Amino acid sequence: MGPILVLYYSLHGATRNLANKIALGAQMQGAEVIIRTVPSISDGMGFKQSDIPESGDPYVTLDELANCSGLALGSPTRFGNMSAAMKYFWDSTSAIWLSANLSGKPGCVFSSSSSMHGGQESTLLTMMLPLLHHGMVVSGLPYSEPELHSTQTGGTPYGVTHVNLNNQSSLSQDEQALCIAQGKRLAMLAQKLGQK
Repeated sequence: MGPILVLYYSLHGATRNLANKIALGAQMQGAEVIIRTVPSISDGMGFKQSDIPESGDPYVTLDELANCSGLALGSPTRFGNMSAAMKYFWDSTSAIWLSANLSGKPGCVFSSSSSMHGGQESTLLTMMLPLLHHGMVVSGLPYSEPELHSTQTGGTPYGVTHVNLNNQSSLSQDEQALCIAQGKRLAMLAQKLGQK
């Protein structure tokens, strides 16, 4: 069984913080985890993105995506949708779709925004679409997680979120607990679905 892939794009660090806590939850469930990001995209005016990031997590490869046992996908909210960098990456996955490498594997989504009503839920829902097209089994967060009932910051049944108010990329206690729960749930589903 391959590792859980936690794949994200983050400009200011909030989505990366969510990714790290989700990875921790999956590791607590006994899963091997790799954390990856995608490169920024340019305006095409002579700027060439390096193949290796200057700092932080490595860029994902298509092989890492194809061989994962489960996927946690994260992006900041951009007008109610995933970032252009993440969408650009998914537009490059046709070969994986054709070979059905992700079919039957579990996936979940997570997001952050800088306002309370900044489109987190629509971002999560639209990030589910490529996963569904790839045949993945999409998992949300059940209301059996008590923090969903009490959070005054981020968190939805569609996936964990972070509200980055006042440029605070650090996660609230509720957001951290929901990230860990989401990571554990993803790893548990990967273990069960991998025992076909």
